[in-house]
Amino acid sequence: MSNKSLSQICNFSLNESKAENILCLNVEEISSFADEIIIVTANSSRHAASVSQKLVEHLKQNNINVIGVEGELDSGWILVDCGDIIVNIMKQDQRDFYDLEGLWGENSLLKKLN
Repeated sequence: MSNKSLSQICNFSLNESKAENILCLNVEEISSFADEIIIVTANSSRHAASVSQKLVEHLKQNNINVIGVEGELDSGWILVDCGDIIVNIMKQDQRDFYDLEGLWGENSLLKKLN
């Protein structure tokens, strides 16, 4: 499956789950572990868990192997490793604190999706 299809499936699922401030970072030129990093905001820990569960379901329905899911329900940050794409589902306070956009954004192509 092409990265574009994987990216489209991820974005569809995240939008359907009402994830907010979806941002795609193209890190293909600066990363050895992923081509894209997607960062989204969830409005609560429960919402983050729901978004990640729906994402995994959509990926499995499309025969895409999920490498792993990391993060606890109360942590406010769940990471879904889809291989070429890493999805970070974060509550706003974690997103502000860790500032992944600032970490990766300077050297990557930013694309806001909603």
